[in-house]
Amino acid sequence: MSAAHILVVDDEPDIRDLVKEILEDEQYVVTVAANGAEARQARMERRPDLILLDVWMPDVDGITLLKEWHDSDEPTPPVVVMSGHGTVETAVEATRLGAYDFLEKPLSMAKLLLTISHALDDYSLRRENLGLRRQVRPLGRPLGKSQQMKTLRDQAEKVAQTDAWILLLGEPGVGKRLVAHLIHHMSNRKQGSFVEVGVATIVPANAVLELFGEESGDKVRYGLLEQANGGTLFLNEVADMDMDLQGRLASALQGQSFVRVGGSKAVEIDVRVIASSHKNLHEEMRLGHFREELFYQLNVVPITVPALRQHRDDITELLTYYVDYFVDSDSLSYRAFSVAAQNRLRNYGWPGNVRELKSIVHRLLILGSGETIDVDEVDAVLGTQPVMPASEKMGFDFDLPLRQAREQFEKAYIEHQLRVADGNVSQVAKAAGIERTHLYRKMKALQINPKEGGQ
Repeated sequence: MSAAHILVVDDEPDIRDLVKEILEDEQYVVTVAANGAEARQARMERRPDLILLDVWMPDVDGITLLKEWHDSDEPTPPVVVMSGHGTVETAVEATRLGAYDFLEKPLSMAKLLLTISHALDDYSLRRENLGLRRQVRPLGRPLGKSQQMKTLRDQAEKVAQTDAWILLLGEPGVGKRLVAHLIHHMSNRKQGSFVEVGVATIVPANAVLELFGEESGDKVRYGLLEQANGGTLFLNEVADMDMDLQGRLASALQGQSFVRVGGSKAVEIDVRVIASSHKNLHEEMRLGHFREELFYQLNVVPITVPALRQHRDDITELLTYYVDYFVDSDSLSYRAFSVAAQNRLRNYGWPGNVRELKSIVHRLLILGSGETIDVDEVDAVLGTQPVMPASEKMGFDFDLPLRQAREQFEKAYIEHQLRVADGNVSQVAKAAGIERTHLYRKMKALQINPKEGGQ
């Protein structure tokens, strides 16, 4: 992660030099400006993460600059106003215009450093939460005790310790955004911004401005690439990006620099890129819909997020989680799924994956009544939903190697027999035609709990 960039604006050379020296000792990157014109120019050349702003300067006062920057329609970096001749009215006006704090000169360096640290932490949270819906109990990690989800979490944790770029693959609704957030928060860039580019939601005519920003006179609009500097850029459903924009993005990512619209100087960035797609990008390249150079930039570490039908053992845990979630967030009455209802949902095809499960739980809690959600109510909700293909009824995946496919079938077969026999291992051994001791060894190897399997 790149160090935070601080712009120090003060017309007194001794103060500028002292503050610069102290901040650089604290491993910050520092730019200085002696007046308003230099401050505007420095802010245009490189987006600061924080501004230390003096009030009284020869050309334009700090309050005027603060108002100018506050009127921007984007998340502005925190501004700490400094003054040796401040009044209560000046401090109130600075706060009204969005200043993070107001410090009196002579400066206490200990207080200054503490204020900067708090301001940067606050700014990081504001940028991360910008545009996100409020969540009472955010799902911080992909849930599930299945081997597929354990493998996914292990992969995420391992790759998070590097700065490698990642391509998340998987069907719509499997939770690719959640995995991207997890990787960012476990990485050394977690103090930086997590900036999501919803590729499909960007209006094509505005896409270049959204990504690269623009300059007009002495005003600057920072694009999403610049907002992600020092952090993570998440390209959600990157295959939906226009081919021309793909080319421009590939060039910017290759050199970690770009020129804003209307600008003339290159802007340098330091971003980690995580991209996602539910499409087959090899096929998209063959059809001429996706640029090879961008694919090979992004596909350093590919991670596939499994479909819900491939880890249906986790469905009960997900149902419980989302019931609790909506009871808390929407103040809905608690309702529990019956065993029969859980079983029906475990054997459903889930074309919409976890996103569909979340929607169904929400609907059942809103429209239903009574303490229990039974199978008839679930059938009514699923009535118009696509029927699961026969090959997927037990969560079977024909793309696995033979040994893994055999283990997957044996696990599904034994769990089915346990449900039929209400967990009676002797009956299952008889039905399967194997010795009970052999069955116990098989269940242990496949991590099957006979009590859970019989539910």
